[in-house]
Amino acid sequence: MDYNTQRPKLIMPEYGRYIQEMVDYCKTIADASERQHCAESIVAVMASMSEKSGDDADFKTKLWNHFAAIANYELDIQYPVPIEREDAIGSNRERIPYPQKKIERRHYGAIVEKFTKALAEETDEEKRYEMAKLIANHMKRDLSNWNVDAMSDAKVAEDLEQYTGGKVVLNPETFQFISDGELLSSLISTTVKKKKKK
Repeated sequence: MDYNTQRPKLIMPEYGRYIQEMVDYCKTIADASERQHCAESIVAVMASMSEKSGDDADFKTKLWNHFAAIANYELDIQYPVPIEREDAIGSNRERIPYPQKKIERRHYGAIVEKFTKALAEETDEEKRYEMAKLIANHMKRDLSNWNVDAMSDAKVAEDLEQYTGGKVVLNPETFQFISDGELLSSLISTTVKKKKKK
């Protein structure tokens, strides 16, 4: 059995192993003209994998720089754009700190935790209700994205009550939750749109 963990590490995993293998093959081509044509074909495939397309100069530059990086800057071809080595860029790039905050329920995310904290502190009853409606329906959408079978108004109400330390208690039978049918219809519509883009 051939496992990915036993294969060489990908230089740019976002493009997948096939692109890496195509670039590796391109490096073995002796004829300069054929090698150039092969490189251009691979970059065209890389472009087709992206949602962005067209003749945008920045997009073209980025693709060719990614191609050069995948080739480990060892490919002798005529690059149509300036190539800047990633190691040179990396040495000057300031590292962006990544938040290390632990998320209690990962399927809802950090934003829901932040909003529910603000909800618990809200004293105006009318504002609190409107906030609860927005947050609860957002939580229901998150829950449906994570696991449709786990999605229920009662579950969202229970989680929201726990998030707010018991300060916000919803009745699943009377509270204005988005309906399951409307939510599933929205999910199907989003999925279809994503497939059409591809």
